[in-house]
Amino acid sequence: MSSTGDAPVPPPQPSLQPNALSPNGASTNGLPSSVFTLPQTAQLEALYTIIRDKDTSRGDFLFYSDRIIRLLVEEGLNHLPVVQKSVITPTGSTYDGVGFEGKICGVSILRAGEAMEAGLREVCRSVRIGKILIQRDEETMQPKLFYSKFPQDIAKRYVLLLDPMLATGGSAIKAVDVLMENGVPEDRIIFINLISSPEGLKTFSGKFPRLKVITGWIDQGLNEKAYIIPGLGDFGEPVSRVATSCLNLHTVLVFTLRYYSSLACFVYCSKLTLDVTSIIIIYNKGLCT
Repeated sequence: MSSTGDAPVPPPQPSLQPNALSPNGASTNGLPSSVFTLPQTAQLEALYTIIRDKDTSRGDFLFYSDRIIRLLVEEGLNHLPVVQKSVITPTGSTYDGVGFEGKICGVSILRAGEAMEAGLREVCRSVRIGKILIQRDEETMQPKLFYSKFPQDIAKRYVLLLDPMLATGGSAIKAVDVLMENGVPEDRIIFINLISSPEGLKTFSGKFPRLKVITGWIDQGLNEKAYIIPGLGDFGEPVSRVATSCLNLHTVLVFTLRYYSSLACFVYCSKLTLDVTSIIIIYNKGLCT
């Protein structure tokens, strides 16, 4: 027990695990100007410390990661164009402000990106959301599109592309290619993620220099298995465990469809609506053959 004469302990500062963009980071050289990070505060580092801890409970992981996601979405909205807008206040006065130019939508890269949708909806009421499923082709070892579903007018919207982790950048690059093939201009896409590697940022931004990236933290780099270090593991795992626990396999009807020469599963349930993450889980667990 400390004595009354001891000085109070100062609050922790975000310098123990420096962001790679910070002055103390080791990977600042060559990062593009299109990359933006959240303000590196002690509170933000505390949130990342919680979700990186392997002993953090699933509930805490979801709660604190959702806090970070909301901050990222708010920062992403700061980069959308605005137009002058005047309104009448309750006092009868005129206020000259601004409003967003055009409509937005979110697009999540499955499966982990789907975990960011709730945070987006909490910030943007009634936002439209599309989905992209990209997996590695076992023959070519390249990212391959397996499924996509977008709002019909996506080409006229600003797109917030959602994926928690940017490692090598392969899946994110493929997702942007798909969006651009559907008529979305490069400069109307904002990529939002929690943790990035310097290698992935350089590759991704080199491919799409007009596309802005909003990331919460830039880690040290990739290991020999292309995992982000220190990272936080598989971001989608806690969410997938929740989805798996909700499945009632006795009420699930499964049928298959060949899509891009690959077997894709579509699941319908008579008592509950299963999202695409649940479909992927069933497929990966071998329940679809």
